[in-house]
Amino acid sequence: MNNIPRIPLAKWTDMAIDWLTVNYQNTTQAISDVLKGAIVGLQDFLISIPPELVIIVVALIAWWLAGKRIALFSLVGLAFIYNIQLWNETMQTIAMVIAAVSLCIIIGVPLGILTAKNMTAHRIITPILDFMQTLPAFVYLLPAIPFFGLGVVPAVITTLIFAMPPIIRLTDLGIKQVPEELVELGKSFGSTFFQMLFKIELPLARPTILAGINQCIMLSLSMVVIAAMIGAKGLGGVVWTAIQNLKMGMGFEAGVAIVIIAIILDRITQNLGKTN
Repeated sequence: MNNIPRIPLAKWTDMAIDWLTVNYQNTTQAISDVLKGAIVGLQDFLISIPPELVIIVVALIAWWLAGKRIALFSLVGLAFIYNIQLWNETMQTIAMVIAAVSLCIIIGVPLGILTAKNMTAHRIITPILDFMQTLPAFVYLLPAIPFFGLGVVPAVITTLIFAMPPIIRLTDLGIKQVPEELVELGKSFGSTFFQMLFKIELPLARPTILAGINQCIMLSLSMVVIAAMIGAKGLGGVVWTAIQNLKMGMGFEAGVAIVIIAIILDRITQNLGKTN
């Protein structure tokens, strides 16, 4: 085996990234500027809202969608985060999650529809999704730096790539699970492609698609924490600072805040699909 020449995969990867960086630097910089303005603006907006108002609104939404227990947990949990002075960092993290999940939905749902409707697209996209889901999360951070630099933009871009596969897969699955009888009935009444899609298939696939969005939110929350390594702030930044300075108490507080946010988002989005 020692006589077999080594495949220079690392060299090829570096060359490809260097070529893309040189030839598309203006494009990526423009994208970075737009995304940075939107994400930072959203972070500032969430921070500017009185914490008491946010806590009450979230608790009411949780009560409506998930019941009294989750509402009480949301009220106490968010009040605890405010008490330990991690409110601004929490809002920064939530803003990045909102940005990443919004992009995932905008890109992922149409791709899921495409894979459900076109077998060729399904055969091409499915192996890519397998690769995206099995590649270690930390590896996504490396190519983002030369394209988008450091900060919230590469954090959201890497989160987008990491968290998008569940939306595509479950949108595909939801549409394919629509009963064939209903599809044939729609066709027999002369429904167009878009009428079939928006009036029959997507409404029936809604619970499955929302399950994909729920998974996307959970993956996004985990990834924006990891993305603190490339300059993203928020709760992940607190955890990363605690690791660097061996401040276990600080890291534990931020970890508890992340768990609270994850539980609230998970329970609310799980029950979102059960509402009419």
